[in-house]
Amino acid sequence: MNDLKMFQVSTLQALMLGYTKSVITVEELLKHGDTGLGTFEDVDGEMIVLDGHCYRAKSDGTINETDGKTGVPFCAVSYMNTQSEYELENIRSIDELKRFLDVTIDESFALNSMHIVRIDGMFNKVMARSEEGQKSRHVELKKILENNQQDFCFENINGTLVCIYFPDYMDGINAPGWHLHFVSDDKTHGGHVFDMELKCGKASFCRKSTIEIKFPATAEFDTYALKEASEKDIKAVEQGKG
Repeated sequence: MNDLKMFQVSTLQALMLGYTKSVITVEELLKHGDTGLGTFEDVDGEMIVLDGHCYRAKSDGTINETDGKTGVPFCAVSYMNTQSEYELENIRSIDELKRFLDVTIDESFALNSMHIVRIDGMFNKVMARSEEGQKSRHVELKKILENNQQDFCFENINGTLVCIYFPDYMDGINAPGWHLHFVSDDKTHGGHVFDMELKCGKASFCRKSTIEIKFPATAEFDTYALKEASEKDIKAVEQGKG
C-alpha cells in the first residue's frame, strides 16, 4: 500500500465527452483507497468514498452504500493518512473554505501536489446536487446533467466533506482546484457540494506525490479526441454552482 499515491479511474476529459462505461468495479476500486469521490456507470449518481465504504448519492439527496459489482467510469481515491489537522469555525461559504484550503497548502509549498482533505463538522447548510443515470454513448456530460441533475439543501446537519485537489497543470486529467462531496454522519444524505456554511469542524490534510491512472481497455475509448473537452465546460460541471 502506497499512502502517498492517488489512484484514478479514466480521465475527466473522457467523462466530459461521454465515456460513461464501467472501467472497474467498486470492489476493485476499494483496493486502492479508503477516501475519494467520483461517479458511477452511466453517471448514475455522485460517489463518496469514506472510511473504506462507497456511497451513492441519488438525485433526491439520499444515499446508499453501493454493491461491490457496481461499475465505475471515473473517480479518484487514496488512503487517508492524516499529515496535519486544523480546527475550523464559522466558514460562511464554499469560496471562503477554498481560500482557506488554498492558503494552507500554499504555506506548505504544495500547490503543485495533489491533496485529499477530510472535513468533519457541524454544518448550518450544505447545498449539493446529484443525478439519475442515463445510458448513452458519446453524449457529453453537461448534456446528461442538464437532463438529470437535481439540487438540494441540507440544514443543521453533521457530516463529512471529502475534498480533492488537483493542480492546474493536471487540467483535463482531473478538475483543477478543489472538488467537494458530502456525506452525513448517519449515512442518509449526500452529494456534490456547490456551497455550504460550516459552524465548526476539523480539517485533516493528506498530500499525495504519486498518481496511478487506470485507463479504459476498450477500443471505443480510443475513438475519443480527449483534448476536445472544453476547459470552460469542465469548470462549469466540476467547480460551478448548481
